[in-house]
Amino acid sequence: MNTTVQLLSTVTPVRPVTPHRPALRLINTKTLSRDAWLDVRRQGIGSSDAAAAVGLNPYQSPLALWLNKTGRQDQTSPAKDPDADPLYWGTQLEQFVAEHYTRQTGRKVRRCNAVLQHPEYPWMLANIDREVVGTSDVQLLECKTAGMNGARLWRDGVPEYVQLQVQHQLAVTGKQAADVAVLLCGNDFKCYRIERDDELISRLIELEQQFWQYVVTDTSPPADGSASAAQALQSLYPTSSGSVVDLSDDTEMSACFADLLAIRTRLTEAEGIEAKLKQRIQERLGTASGARFSSGEVSWKRSKDSVTLDVARLLKEQPDLLERYPLIRAGSRRFVVSE
Repeated sequence: MNTTVQLLSTVTPVRPVTPHRPALRLINTKTLSRDAWLDVRRQGIGSSDAAAAVGLNPYQSPLALWLNKTGRQDQTSPAKDPDADPLYWGTQLEQFVAEHYTRQTGRKVRRCNAVLQHPEYPWMLANIDREVVGTSDVQLLECKTAGMNGARLWRDGVPEYVQLQVQHQLAVTGKQAADVAVLLCGNDFKCYRIERDDELISRLIELEQQFWQYVVTDTSPPADGSASAAQALQSLYPTSSGSVVDLSDDTEMSACFADLLAIRTRLTEAEGIEAKLKQRIQERLGTASGARFSSGEVSWKRSKDSVTLDVARLLKEQPDLLERYPLIRAGSRRFVVSE
C-alpha cells in the first residue's frame, strides 16, 4: 500500500476515530428504489467513493465524482447493456461470492439492508455487502468480481482503491476487520483479511473532508490528467461560446502553456526514438513471430483478415441510405495547440 501511505502521509491527521462507536442507520434500503438510493448516495461520500475522493481510483477521478455528487452528471442517459456491464455482473455474482465465502471459511454472513452513516461525520456513508456473524475476529465482508482486465490489479493482493473502500467501511461502522472475497476471471476465488488502521482512517477522513468541501461549496476539484477527468471536463463544458480568453498576462497559465509545449516536444522526440527502436527489433526478427529478451518479450504476428463494409462506396451507389438511416453522433470539443 505504498502509494496510499505516501499520499495520505502528507495530510495532518484529524482526531483519532473511536474504534467501537457504531454507525447510524440512515435509511433502510430493502424497499428503496434505485433512483431514491442514488439520491441518498449524493448526500455524502460512500465507501465505493473513498478512493476517487482522494485521487486513488484507477477508474474515476475526483472531478468525475464531483460531477456526480453535485448532480451535474447526466442520470437520464440510457442504461448500459447488462451483458457488457461489469457493474451489473458484479451485482449479480455478489450472492454467489458470499455463499462461496461461507462454504470455504465456515463463517456465516447476513445482508445489511441500510445505508450507514458515520456517527461523527454525517457526510461519511457506507453500504456493506455482508456482515459476518458469530465470530470476533472479523465483522464485515466485501464481495468483488474481476474479469481479465481487472484481475491484473489483484496480482499483488487487494488493490489500493479496494483497501481504501474497506477502511472507509471500518471507519463508518467502528468495526475492526473485514474480509475481501474476490472471484477472478470466473474461476479463481481468493480471500484477504484487512485489519482496521486508525492512522490511515484518520488521514483518509481528512482528505475526504477536503473533497466534500468542493461539493459543499460547489467548486470543482482540479483535474488530475486521467481519462476520467478528460471525460468529466467534456461533460462539464460540452460547448464553446466562440470567445477567446486573453491569458497573456496570467503568469500561472502562461507557465502552464509553456510547460505543455515543452512536454509535447519531448513526447514527439520520444515517439521518434520508440519507432526507431521498434523497427530495429523488427529488422532483426525478419520472418520470426517473436523474440525473448532478458527483461521481457515481443511478438510480431499477422492479424486475421477481416471483412468490413465499404460505407463510402455504398453511399456513392445508394445515397438515399443516409437520409433513410441517419445516425447523429454528438460532437465533442477538440483541444488544438498552436504556436
